[in-house]
Amino acid sequence: MEFIGEHLLPGRLGHFCAVLCFAASLVAMVSFFKATRTDIPDDKAAWLRLARIAFLTDIVAVLVVVATIFFILTHHDYEYYYAWNHSSNEMQQRFLFAAFWESSEGSFLLWTFWNCVLGLVLMARAGKWQAPVMTVLSFTQFCLASMILGIYFFQAKLGTNPFILMREFENGAPMFQDPHYMQSAVMQDGRGLNPLLQNYWMVIHPPVLFLGFASTIVPFAYAASALWTKSYKDWIKPALPWALFSAAVLGTGVMMGAAWAYESLTFGGFWAWDPVENASMVPWLVMICGIHTAVAFKHTGHSLRITFAFFLLSFLLILYSTFLTRSGILGDTSVHSFTDLGMNTQLVLFLAVFVIPATVLFVVRYKVIPTVVKEEAVDAREFWMFVGSLLLFLAALYIIALTSIPVYNKLFGQRVAPPEDGLYVYNKVMVLVVVVIGILIAVTQYLKYKNTGAPYFWKKIGLPTIAALALSGLLLGFGHFDYLKYGEGYLIAIYVALAAAVYAVVANAGYIWVGLRGKMKAAGASVAHVGFGLMLMGILISTSKKKVISENTSGIAIPGLTDAKGKPEDPYENLTLVKGTDFRMGDYRVAYTGDSAGGPKDAKDYFRLHFTRAEPKEDFVIYPDAFINPKGDEGGILANPAAKHYFDRDIFIYLTSLPNRSATEDTTTFRDHSLKPGDTLFYSSGLMVLNRIVLGTDGREGIDVAPGDSVITADVTVHARDSALYKARPAMLIRQGRLTFYPDTVMAQGLVLRFTGASAKGLTLGVRESNSVLDFVTIKAYIFPFINLLWLGTLVMVTGLVMSVVRRVRRG
Repeated sequence: MEFIGEHLLPGRLGHFCAVLCFAASLVAMVSFFKATRTDIPDDKAAWLRLARIAFLTDIVAVLVVVATIFFILTHHDYEYYYAWNHSSNEMQQRFLFAAFWESSEGSFLLWTFWNCVLGLVLMARAGKWQAPVMTVLSFTQFCLASMILGIYFFQAKLGTNPFILMREFENGAPMFQDPHYMQSAVMQDGRGLNPLLQNYWMVIHPPVLFLGFASTIVPFAYAASALWTKSYKDWIKPALPWALFSAAVLGTGVMMGAAWAYESLTFGGFWAWDPVENASMVPWLVMICGIHTAVAFKHTGHSLRITFAFFLLSFLLILYSTFLTRSGILGDTSVHSFTDLGMNTQLVLFLAVFVIPATVLFVVRYKVIPTVVKEEAVDAREFWMFVGSLLLFLAALYIIALTSIPVYNKLFGQRVAPPEDGLYVYNKVMVLVVVVIGILIAVTQYLKYKNTGAPYFWKKIGLPTIAALALSGLLLGFGHFDYLKYGEGYLIAIYVALAAAVYAVVANAGYIWVGLRGKMKAAGASVAHVGFGLMLMGILISTSKKKVISENTSGIAIPGLTDAKGKPEDPYENLTLVKGTDFRMGDYRVAYTGDSAGGPKDAKDYFRLHFTRAEPKEDFVIYPDAFINPKGDEGGILANPAAKHYFDRDIFIYLTSLPNRSATEDTTTFRDHSLKPGDTLFYSSGLMVLNRIVLGTDGREGIDVAPGDSVITADVTVHARDSALYKARPAMLIRQGRLTFYPDTVMAQGLVLRFTGASAKGLTLGVRESNSVLDFVTIKAYIFPFINLLWLGTLVMVTGLVMSVVRRVRRG
């Protein structure tokens, strides 16, 4: 049957090039392997020439596949499932890249693309290591290419085809039996990009993160090649700059994910120990371990065996994280949305074909890997670098063990539940790790390799220690740290960890001048350590002093509120704002004044929140956005937070509830009525009685009364037509001659009561009555003190790592 309106050429070209990627990477791998195995110069040159041609062919094929997918997306060729499922007519062009790598096929292609770039650099610069290292990298390309094949070998399907047609994907659906199905309404528009991914972070975060993922193959390849060719020492020098590069890029990618979560997800912060976050961070931690032991080996000959292990494990953990995030096994434990792709067997094989050979090779070669018999001195730098690396590695194991609970359950048929309070389970261990790591970062650079004299050490470390103690004392003494959620012991641990982080910053900044005499070209490690210390300070301060400021001062409790992980929200920590009425929130008055649609290609609605503050005087507007998610089972509010940024804090706000937008528009305003105690006031659905006027709050919560303030509260009973009774307590606060009003709302009757004046005879009560559903938004808001220390620290740490890469590359 000929189907009218289909554009088949792009798909056929793309799929042909996908198969070509698979074949070319196989040829490249075999050729590089043969070049490694032969000692005959002419044969080696011939095999290398064939290998390079095959790898360049692979690169061209990858670029054509990528270009073809972009062509299909930009031309809205909805006969292809990829275009229909990930784009739409209304999608903004700036999210084209996000649509490309939203799917697993796009993510694997992105990974493959970066492997191509890394392979080009290695072929140009790897020298004698080119053949064995490129053998490993080409094998990785071969495995990744298999993920986008979408063909069958006997009864087994290999990969998923990004160029599959809708009629092939929905095989058997009646509409696709019609040769004119392309003219149907369903095929005129796509499902569209997941609204939560319509964010600029989705455009820039995945490329950086996947470059970090891809780059871990290079240290792995050098380590595996060294074990394979029995060149146990020479590999460290060329591998170390790559390891530093990988740590810089992967670290940047992880922290970009944290910034994305902070700005776009309702975690209530930048890190929630979500399994997907953990799976990307653990390989970075292990890479950092490998960098430190590699540096120790270069200077002393110690720690070579464990350096092999760390660099091998870092990439293997990347593969394990790929299995976790692409298998659907984390579906019930992560706020990220993952489904079973039907490729679990292939993902397991992808992991196994690297884990098994690498493990066997390491075990077989372990005894012949050179090692220094003499133990390190306790006052030697390399000893404490090893201790710090080992501690960081144990912390990584702890994180990945908890993250892997769904895997244990799947393997052994158990039903072990993840920790109820996940934050505490992780943080109670990590805070102790921070204490030790912070001190080691501060002290270790002041030690010499092999041995250090005590007088020299104390002379160098003394002043930074005194300065750090003084600064820590001031910070802890005047910082008002009172985080007692988990008891005094946990608070003390935070105190000590913060002091250790300060020590790390001060001591490493001091070492640039004391130890390096201001030579910034050699200061990459110290700069990176300063950045890491600032990150730790930002994490500890912002999380321990984080405060919910959205106390429910309106008195309106919305039932059924849940957080990002589906857990019930505390109604007292969610403030419902009735449109046109301002309420107290912390030091601010905030009013919901309106909302607007994002535009013809923006499905989000933006909600205008107007903030004012008397002292210091401040007036600003922020626009959190939200919408009802149209995608299947993911229905509900999808909210993007908004933040007001200060030098020393952020105010972080997101929406937790919206009214039913299908109701009629509310255009009513407040009408004032003069009442005395005992008076009755009628409204459309009943009447209300002013019972009494009370000097004080009369039990009304959410009113911040200071010494010298006066509060007047109206005790009102609302008698509805259906005989239901409701209590309302609008109030007025008098502070230094200024009036602040606290309205109250009877949601069931669509009433808002506002106390607008009082005299000896009675009061003036403003009543707003709506015949439609009350227009409101419910928000949750936090203050994050000194969160900018975290972002500044990230930039400084990455700068230090890049400085180290540049210095080592220039030194050859």
